[in-house]
Amino acid sequence: MSQQNALKVLSIPSYRFFLATRLLLTLALQMQAVIIGWEVYKISGDALSLGLVGLAEAIPAISIALYAGHIADIHNRKTILLISLFTIIISSIGIYFSLQNHGQSLAWVYAFICLSGFARGFYAPASFATISQLVPREMLTYAGTLNSTIWQFASVIGPAIGGFTYAYFGLQGSYYFIIAFSLAAFLALAHIKVRFEPKEVKNEKIIARLREGVAFVYHNKVILSALSLDLFSVLFGGATALLPIFANEILKTGPAGLGLLRAAPSAGAVLMMTYLSLRKNLSQPGIILIRAVGAFGLCMLFFGLSTNFYLSMILLFLSGAFDSISVVVRSNILQLNTPDHMRGRVSAVNTIFIGSSNEIGAFESGVAAKLLGAANAVIFGGIMTLGIVGITHRKAKSLKTLSFDNP
Repeated sequence: MSQQNALKVLSIPSYRFFLATRLLLTLALQMQAVIIGWEVYKISGDALSLGLVGLAEAIPAISIALYAGHIADIHNRKTILLISLFTIIISSIGIYFSLQNHGQSLAWVYAFICLSGFARGFYAPASFATISQLVPREMLTYAGTLNSTIWQFASVIGPAIGGFTYAYFGLQGSYYFIIAFSLAAFLALAHIKVRFEPKEVKNEKIIARLREGVAFVYHNKVILSALSLDLFSVLFGGATALLPIFANEILKTGPAGLGLLRAAPSAGAVLMMTYLSLRKNLSQPGIILIRAVGAFGLCMLFFGLSTNFYLSMILLFLSGAFDSISVVVRSNILQLNTPDHMRGRVSAVNTIFIGSSNEIGAFESGVAAKLLGAANAVIFGGIMTLGIVGITHRKAKSLKTLSFDNP
């Protein structure tokens, strides 16, 4: 994406408000993720408890995803986003009060995380589908890359702010920032202008429409291959959920160090996305995607072996850089290959494959860490990711021949 194209996209007022919402909400959620991880592990001292944080969000998000995608295709997407964001704010307040009571019952923390999972299950497909209503089709790849870059930028700052505010201002001071960012995101979202035209569903049953969305993804081999590769790499390769253990027991850095560890992958992602945004479309995006996921797996493998804070930071930084390539390629594949009337449902399938696989991957990491130890769990995940890359390279012919010039 050249500078000229970026300026064209940013000249659209509603898209600027959309990006502001993305930035502010991501800051709030990333800060909260750091604090929840630290508090839950401090209270329980159990790696499995960290995994349950991810599972508490993934189950409701997966269970509602397809229906949420259907709703995003036939109802006002801005209304869906506003209601979902309001619910996320309520859940954040509930999590704060639950943690403030020193986690006497972690069940309340998990319950509010579950509520947030439902809300984010509706938010994700509506947000993805809204982009095409804000920018012309010829600018979708630029808008998608910029959207991903903003998310990654916030993911750099968010964990760092979360770690430092928690270290210096405590739980209460940190949540002042979280709620302030969330409310600002709500106000920015309210300024977006999205034209809503009621869709005729021709008396189709909901089940039939949901099946249509799943069938579209299943029969589009490029989309299916890209989503499957990301699903299993994220499922096995992530170490984010275990970072409180690494920060506390292996690297011994405390909550401030945890914030830096959480921020490192996104720092790498921001720099990589900035580079990608300043160059032309990738000439062999499918091949590059496969190689990037393989490099990500190697980073996770060596991170599990590292006991040095600075080396661990570098490996996490590189893992984020390689992972961002798959984010950009997958996002562009979805935007360019999905008809507008199915964007909500296809995004819902993407949520099941990718969005919730982060949380399920956190649960898998927690279980593996309980059985193998945190370091061995990450090493195991890195090896599994490399195996998945090998299978994909051998089987996914349509992905290897992909070109964005001829999607």
